Amino acid sequence: MNDPHLSRIYDFLHEIGLDVVETTITESTFLPGILIDHGTLNVSPLQLISPGDVLHEAGHIAVTLPAERYLLHNNITHERPDKQGDELAVLLWTFAACHKLGLPYDVVFHPEGYNGQSQWLIDMFSNRNYVGLPLLVWMGMTAESSFPTMIYWLRQ
Repeated sequence: MNDPHLSRIYDFLHEIGLDVVETTITESTFLPGILIDHGTLNVSPLQLISPGDVLHEAGHIAVTLPAERYLLHNNITHERPDKQGDELAVLLWTFAACHKLGLPYDVVFHPEGYNGQSQWLIDMFSNRNYVGLPLLVWMGMTAESSFPTMIYWLRQ
């Protein structure tokens, strides 16, 4: 995939301190072309459905406590039911990242993802209906009054 958004996403992720490596992925992954491998985001650009999926998966690493990031691998909720609740925080983190980067929201919330709810998510967040915002606030990553501006892009 040769997409102009992908290099901007990579630059942002490197800037905030997330490791991203382009590689060939041969194992089955939760999302095509992306493998979270012990806190590192491995990306196979030719296998991606959308560059926004990279940003979303990075959000899973970002909202995880620093001491636990190395535990994340592939389908991060498999055998980790405690991580399922992070999805709301990740959706908002991804929205905030799109906002910061000036990316169209449908780069991340694309029709091929989100179980057909991508437009609903775009509409909700665009109308400032930030479902799950208390979770990001509780994590200390943003303040309700200033969202989508983030205090920290990585959970402290």
